[in-house]
Amino acid sequence: MPKVPLWVFIFIAILYFTAIRVDTMDVDASQYAEISREMLKSGDYLHVYDRGLNYLDKPPFLFWVSAASMKVFGVNNFGYKFPSILFALLALYATYRLARLFYGEATGRMAALVLASCQGMFLMTNDIRCDTILMAWVITAVWLIQEWYVQCKPKYILLGFAAIGFGMMTKGPIALMVPVFCFASDWALKRQWRSFFRPVYLLGLVIIAVLLIPMSIGLYQQFDLHPEKIMEGKQHVSGLRFFYWSQSFGRITGESPWKNDVDISFLLLNMLWSFLPWIFLFVPAVIINVVQLVKQKFRLQPQQEWLSTGGFLITYLALGSSSYQLPHYIFVAYPLAAIVTAKLLWDIVEGEKYKVFLRIMQPFQVVISFLLLVASLALMVYVFPQKPLVIAVWVVFFIGWLFIAFRRSLKGKIFWLTAAAIIIVNVFLNNIVYPSLLQYQAGSQLGRFIYKNAIPVNKITSYKVHDALNSVHFYAQGVVRDLDTLTHIQNSKYLLTMDQGLKDLQKNGLAYDILDQGPSFKVSELTPEFINPNTRSNEVKNYYLVKLK
Repeated sequence: MPKVPLWVFIFIAILYFTAIRVDTMDVDASQYAEISREMLKSGDYLHVYDRGLNYLDKPPFLFWVSAASMKVFGVNNFGYKFPSILFALLALYATYRLARLFYGEATGRMAALVLASCQGMFLMTNDIRCDTILMAWVITAVWLIQEWYVQCKPKYILLGFAAIGFGMMTKGPIALMVPVFCFASDWALKRQWRSFFRPVYLLGLVIIAVLLIPMSIGLYQQFDLHPEKIMEGKQHVSGLRFFYWSQSFGRITGESPWKNDVDISFLLLNMLWSFLPWIFLFVPAVIINVVQLVKQKFRLQPQQEWLSTGGFLITYLALGSSSYQLPHYIFVAYPLAAIVTAKLLWDIVEGEKYKVFLRIMQPFQVVISFLLLVASLALMVYVFPQKPLVIAVWVVFFIGWLFIAFRRSLKGKIFWLTAAAIIIVNVFLNNIVYPSLLQYQAGSQLGRFIYKNAIPVNKITSYKVHDALNSVHFYAQGVVRDLDTLTHIQNSKYLLTMDQGLKDLQKNGLAYDILDQGPSFKVSELTPEFINPNTRSNEVKNYYLVKLK
């Protein structure tokens, strides 16, 4: 099978960057963008604040790089998203290099394309959170340490531990645990016990500790030195303990107050969409690897690797044991899943193994790919109707996909048609569907209106706004304060509210002029009623920006 050409990755990189024109989504992405903006404005990079309040949740690396990017490119979508997209490309490169170490150039490129084209990756380069950067640091660390293991060059392991340190500054101890899961499973099954105890690891831990000093100082100064601060309804909250223990391990031990009581199947069920269209190849690949390991009586040969499969499975079990889980938590292990999937694809295409499996899965993947393409068309014809020119462009792409599907001489068709379908789908999601959807995000629409019309943010308060409109602060480039009652409304010149708020103004005899209004819906939580244009009005609320007389 021919190697994946470089131009395919260039096209995908361009596609990632087209997501910059899509506004940051409420709640998390826009919150992180606003935190980064406030950090840039204050110039305080050690202490983290959200709308002026103490913030104790995510480590600061995402905020650091986003604030630095905004300083260069401005407070806008590009300024916030640019660093994370660069890290996504780093993740692709590290995945390619790691897979190439084990299986050669062609499989390395296949693994990179599997990762690049899974739906979760397109989401991570659009709805920017910590996971994009975390994933990049983790897979980079695993690749560099494995490179050191192969070449015995100290620079690789030192850089690998540095990557772990930066990963911990991105989302906590999980950045250390995933590489441990990878190498521990591989070395144990090869009975390479000496690999667990090498003096260079002590130097690596020193590198991690040194890198964590600035963040640790900030946490200590902001929280440990101020036990009087109230966080989550409690005093005497240690920022250091929260970061190094409660935020990660506390969710397994039950110490963390965050709970949503989902079971261990939650992440797998969400992978059915986030690792599309490769999930139906990945699951059999894992089963094949496990069966082979059992047949070998849990002992690997030196030329075999269990780093990818074992690393993914143990990471999944650890995350699945948490009392609080969200779909994107498993994204950190997607590079490992991509390598496992690419190895199976290589075996069935070039190694000519599992011929019966190929005869079953190739038409199955054709059907899955076809359904994804039809779904993208339905979004543009029915959900968010587009002009005929957009539909004509979709038809052109679809004809190109049919050419791949019906080209009998094409080797590795199952791989090429699957990748082509999901890339085509996201061309239209990024450039057509998401921009249409974000028209219903009140925060970004209103924030832009405030900034464009130079309305002083310190004169605006929000009243009875039930949805979290974090994006309004980022796009208005200032914090809109909340107003609990109308008692102190005389201190405000402008009011952001919804239908009930307008009724209260009228009830209290307060006159106003409506400056801006529009639909409001939480776009990150779509419902069938919203997707259906005939019932959408029942789901959508109205927001208003009024000037008080």
